[in-house]
Amino acid sequence: MGQKVNPIGFRIGITEDWRSRWFAPKAAFAEFLIEDQKIRRFVDDRLNRQPPYAAVSRVEIERTRNEVKVFLHTARPGLVIGAKGAEVDKLKDALEDLIDRKINLNIVEIKVPDSDAKLVAESVSEQLKKRAGFRRVMKTRLETAMAAGAKGIKIRCKGRLGGAEMARQETQIRGSIPLHTLQAHIDYGFATCKTKYGTIGVKVWINHGKYGEEGASLDGGASPARERRGKRG
Repeated sequence: MGQKVNPIGFRIGITEDWRSRWFAPKAAFAEFLIEDQKIRRFVDDRLNRQPPYAAVSRVEIERTRNEVKVFLHTARPGLVIGAKGAEVDKLKDALEDLIDRKINLNIVEIKVPDSDAKLVAESVSEQLKKRAGFRRVMKTRLETAMAAGAKGIKIRCKGRLGGAEMARQETQIRGSIPLHTLQAHIDYGFATCKTKYGTIGVKVWINHGKYGEEGASLDGGASPARERRGKRG
């Protein structure tokens, strides 16, 4: 039996940092966990599923005694911020109303969106919705990711590909994807493509190289916590 492990979860606490960074007493832990999930779902629904389609890849959350710090990693920071910061202020107010706490919102730009696994998966999903040929779409994304500096990329689509009666999966790989090497920086993302003939799942693995030796593919994509660790080291 194949035991599939999320590459990010496999590395968390070893070479990857947590996506939520806070400590809570036992009585408040469940409440904070639900708030984190609400924030992530709200941001995804507001910025990724409807205009302005800001390509938010990751939401990181830190908590202090007085406020909640939210880091939005996006390929289109201008759309999130808006004219003179109007949109980001609206988003901040909406999040404060959602969880009834003070929010400190930080926008982090993803400078190379072609090498972000979540954004690549969303891109493949959007093209499949437009009934584009799945093999051609996958091949195109593989080539653009490798051109952006990735050491390797794997894309897997699973479902009623091309509207076929029977579901199947298609996998395409370029370069190397050392999933068992904990020192290899593997970015993982998935997206769900809802078509008229059924749901197609899209998974993407991208190898950026060893931690600390990532090339141009990760320019500007590091988390705030990893940047702080690098400065201390």
